[in-house]
Amino acid sequence: MHIGIPAEIRGGETRVAATPETVKKFTAKGVHKVSVQSGAGAGASIPDSAYQEAGATIMTDAAALYAQSEIVLKVRGPEASELAMMRRNVVLLGLLSPHHKEGIDALAQHGVTAFAMEKLPRISRAQNMDVLSSQANIAGYKAVIMAANVYQRFFPMLMTAAGTVKAARVLILGAGVAGLQAIATAKRLGAVVEAFDVRPAAKEQVESLGAKFVEVPLSDEEKAKAETAGGYATEMSDDYKRRQGELVHERAIAADIIITTALIPGRPAPVLIKEETVRAMRPGSVIVDMAVEAGGNCPLSELNKTVVKHGVHLIGIANIPGLVAADSSTLYARNLMNFLNLMLDPESGELKVDREDEIIAGTLVCTGGEVITKS
Repeated sequence: MHIGIPAEIRGGETRVAATPETVKKFTAKGVHKVSVQSGAGAGASIPDSAYQEAGATIMTDAAALYAQSEIVLKVRGPEASELAMMRRNVVLLGLLSPHHKEGIDALAQHGVTAFAMEKLPRISRAQNMDVLSSQANIAGYKAVIMAANVYQRFFPMLMTAAGTVKAARVLILGAGVAGLQAIATAKRLGAVVEAFDVRPAAKEQVESLGAKFVEVPLSDEEKAKAETAGGYATEMSDDYKRRQGELVHERAIAADIIITTALIPGRPAPVLIKEETVRAMRPGSVIVDMAVEAGGNCPLSELNKTVVKHGVHLIGIANIPGLVAADSSTLYARNLMNFLNLMLDPESGELKVDREDEIIAGTLVCTGGEVITKS
């Protein structure tokens, strides 16, 4: 099979969907050819020469690369100009925003067989393909580093000849993969950390990292509805949201730094930090809104900007993994390779889309001109 790795053209995207490590594995047996667009790895500090040494062909013309690629590996879904250059029967893997119907419809109309990696089932067999977890891990780490860079005080408690400096108080909202990594990073830097999550199951994980779990008392019915079968948080009742809002406000105004990570797949991000809460926070406090691309967990956040409102620094960078592009690309490329290997015969290199496999079926969003509707 001929595998194509185009340069990402979406603004601010520094990651790349393959690295010399994965290219070398694809080309090792001589059954696959890999073409990489010149400069595709530049944002992740990977020169063209590294891809060539791994066995790839470097191409300067994107149209020529797309025209010969039977499989295309991307980070972001294709722009209209990229889609127009693709073969009509191409197999596409990437972060395709499956909840945006127009984009998936366009892929289907072009005859693309597309796999949205966001839809990967959360099962043990799929762990080494889980792009959301690998990228969220990096984002959680980097969010704390960004906060520390803006925060005008120390993270750890320091005892000096001039007196004692108190440790920073950090509140993490959402204890998924990103939140747990943020907890771990803030603890390593010496902060006092609290974390909140709607899912009761998150308590043990939070406490195992040395943070205090802040919880809203739940009825048995609310506990049953708190997360999906895949482990994601769900939208809760209005009464729960009221109780949650009161608790978050109380803990937020006591915090120096807040990292918000709360997302609901396919829905706008829940508002957790209201303007009145920001107004009540100490001047110089920092909020990193990791959900800003989905509308934000704080309505004052601004997409891809760092702003100061009511004396509080609000960081609203959307593509945080892109700030750690080298490691983000390494992990993302491995995830895609592991997924693609599910469909490639190890000897002949032939591609087989087995729709009986729950991993393949779960991620397939369109094929043969039709959008795949999940039951």
